Amino acid sequence: MIYIDEVSWDKDGLVPAIAQDAKSGVVLMVAWMNREALQLTIDENRAIYWSRSRQKIWRKGEESGHIQELIELRLDCDSDAILMKVNQIKNIACHTGRQSCFYRLFKNGKWEDFDEVIKDPEDIYR
Repeated sequence: MIYIDEVSWDKDGLVPAIAQDAKSGVVLMVAWMNREALQLTIDENRAIYWSRSRQKIWRKGEESGHIQELIELRLDCDSDAILMKVNQIKNIACHTGRQSCFYRLFKNGKWEDFDEVIKDPEDIYR
């Protein structure tokens, strides 16, 4: 597994992982991966992260069904960030029910919710 050793892991053994829609180019979300999550992502051909809040492996979509199928995996020039081009199942990546976690726009000196809610989170997470 020499490719995993090429990643510059932070002091906690993590690396930021960016999920981007492979077709539209929209940045969907940023999460964290540890060695196991990266290996599982490669093995299972889907986005798998390390949940810092739950301190466990998190298969994106395991509760919501909003799975991210891996299309392409890239490592940046400093080897300290991963970019995944994904097929976002059901077009929702954010736990708020939006396509992207980057739905807030800085406008007129404040953050405004910009993107619409596709599905109410109450209907996603029961």
